[in-house]
Amino acid sequence: MTPIQADSLPTALSGRDVAGQGQTGTGKTAAFLIAAFERLLRTPTETATQPRCIILAPTRELAIQIHKEATLLGRHTGVVMALAYGGVDYKKQRETIEQGIDMLIGTPGRIIDYFKQGVYNLNSIEVLILDEADRMFDLGFIKDIRFLLRRMPGREERLNLLFSATLSHRVLELAYEHMNEPKKIEVKTDTITADRIKQRVYYPANPEKIPLLISLLRETETERAMVFCNTKAVVNKVSDYLNANGFNATVMSGDVRQTKRESLLKQFKNGEIDILVVTDLAARGLHLPDVSHVFNFDLPHDPEDYVHRIGRTARLGNEGDAISFACENYAQSLPLIEDFIDQRIENLPIDESMLPELVHPKRRSRPKPTGRGRHSSHGRSHSSNPRPASSSSGSQAGESGSDGAAPKRKRRRRKPAASQPASQNSDS
Repeated sequence: MTPIQADSLPTALSGRDVAGQGQTGTGKTAAFLIAAFERLLRTPTETATQPRCIILAPTRELAIQIHKEATLLGRHTGVVMALAYGGVDYKKQRETIEQGIDMLIGTPGRIIDYFKQGVYNLNSIEVLILDEADRMFDLGFIKDIRFLLRRMPGREERLNLLFSATLSHRVLELAYEHMNEPKKIEVKTDTITADRIKQRVYYPANPEKIPLLISLLRETETERAMVFCNTKAVVNKVSDYLNANGFNATVMSGDVRQTKRESLLKQFKNGEIDILVVTDLAARGLHLPDVSHVFNFDLPHDPEDYVHRIGRTARLGNEGDAISFACENYAQSLPLIEDFIDQRIENLPIDESMLPELVHPKRRSRPKPTGRGRHSSHGRSHSSNPRPASSSSGSQAGESGSDGAAPKRKRRRRKPAASQPASQNSDS
């Protein structure tokens, strides 16, 4: 067993609640799943009807991964499982739950949706598991979690397990409010980040970041890499440059529909995609094997996100590299990160040979305007045609930029002039 498993399983198997903290990639998922299966098998039911175990995850990808591992670990137990998350298979997921299940795994939004529709009830819950609880706070799920907890049997009647790579004060407050005297288990290490991750940082100017990234990808023996950016626009830009310069890269951000995300993760795991350019959507909980390098193209604002990002490499005892760019926009985050992980990250210099000439990608095509907007744009183009008369009112119409508004102002301004024929004659 890994340290977090060895420390938490005896307590959880004895029936006592656990709030566990350990490094990413150390087997926390197996720890809480084994405890959950043991509790359900101790009190078997003839047929699955209402869920007896509920596992909440902050992201769809993490929920899918937990379900996959639960299916693997529990395939001989007879425990009936269901997965509930947004974006896909609404009717199919509902039908599976309605047929009767023992274990429900998913994200808070979709799980509450089915609950409010009466698809299932929470009266039989024996095991509650919160994975990556601190992320629940970050994503605003805490009200949803409390909504579900208040409708379950009392905390003394169920096994409550809470696991995360970091346990903040607000998470512990949630634990002590809704758990039954949980035992806090924290696997102590010299560093918060995994020991086998080699961390380095460069200080590029903003225009140097993409050339430096491409140079490092060419020089290092990168089997599979993840590049983290802070915004969707930068994710798209970086991916375009990587593909234009001979790399097999793809994007995964909040704009990508759920079915596409699942397909991309599968391709990445199978080695069909070499580089995944992502936002913090993929920073938590995902077990992606054989990721040799993590690049922080943008340093995160939150030091905890740095820990989770680089935790995508060096999984389950393997080695990995984490390379960060402390650029003009995000260098101020580095001292906070170093204080949080309680270590200094090795600084490396940049020379001219590391900034190659790049092939620039083609500009992304913009969608053509449709509907009302298209007709209004044509109207503007007609109204801006020059007229034969060169009067001041013509320039005012061009500045107005609106159809029909300028001629009305022109007529209103001529009315006072019509009431003064003398001045009109003198002007002529």
